[in-house]
Amino acid sequence: MPQLFDSQLHFKLYKEMLRIRIVENSIAEHYGEQEMRCPVHLSIGQEAAEAGACAALERRDYVLSGHRSHGHYLAKGGNLKAMMAEIYGKATGCAGGKGGSMHLVDIDAGFLGAAPIVGSTIPIAAGVAFASQMRDEDRVVMVFLGDGATETGVFYESVNFAALKNLPIVFLVENNFYSVYSPMDVRQKGDHRIIDIARAHGVEAHQADGNDLDLVYQISSKAVNKARAGGGPSLLEFITYRWREHCGHGYDNDIGYRTEAEFLSWKERDPVAAYERKLIARGLATQHEMDLMANELKQEAEEAIAYAKQGPWPELDTLSSQVYAN
Repeated sequence: MPQLFDSQLHFKLYKEMLRIRIVENSIAEHYGEQEMRCPVHLSIGQEAAEAGACAALERRDYVLSGHRSHGHYLAKGGNLKAMMAEIYGKATGCAGGKGGSMHLVDIDAGFLGAAPIVGSTIPIAAGVAFASQMRDEDRVVMVFLGDGATETGVFYESVNFAALKNLPIVFLVENNFYSVYSPMDVRQKGDHRIIDIARAHGVEAHQADGNDLDLVYQISSKAVNKARAGGGPSLLEFITYRWREHCGHGYDNDIGYRTEAEFLSWKERDPVAAYERKLIARGLATQHEMDLMANELKQEAEEAIAYAKQGPWPELDTLSSQVYAN
């Protein structure tokens, strides 16, 4: 857990959350230019769960993610310019321009990768945690997944294996209520709780408000510290909500799977705006300071987009490189 005074910690958490929001808003603003030719899955509205959880980790720890991974990559310390270049398909991208938005990776930051196949990185994360344990390394693994991924077979197998081997891993579920366009009641019968699945396998599990940044950080820190001390795995389920469409830069409330009223009710619970009000009310910041921070982050995002646009395309001879390990 970072050793910071409260005011420093509050600012660190807020700035990271705001940075994710501003970067993804920039992606949404530029996507219509037709220069980003890969699908994008934005997590606008879910930033507190991402920033708060990753703040509990050390740089030496590992994170893996799925298709909605921009926030996890950034919060773990991934290179913003390399991420933007990857989305633009440029050779300077973090995956050489060959992976796009859903294949982000930054080994130096401990972000071991994201993949679009739902649930696919869950067993990889369990394997990384097992390897770290066998090597007696002081590392914790955190794997981000959505509520839909908890319905895959590898989720059950990985949770069971993590419990069996007492692995230093945290399963971090961002429950935004929908697997693409399907709510829980058409996917599961009866009163289905994700935390109960973990508990049935002997894994400590907690459910909490994923839009409460401080709460996310506190619960995540306890789970990470427990894993680091040899206390084994945990599953954390944070209830949150994505604002934008499942895949793309727009909104999809008109297609019928959720109502405009539901969307607006969650938008009122905006984690970024709520935390800004908290900082100002506590006298830890002024509105002017908040505005300055936002402008600096917007400039950073625009500089990253300009860097991506100016970058070179991958050479043809790289098409088949890094496809298989040597």
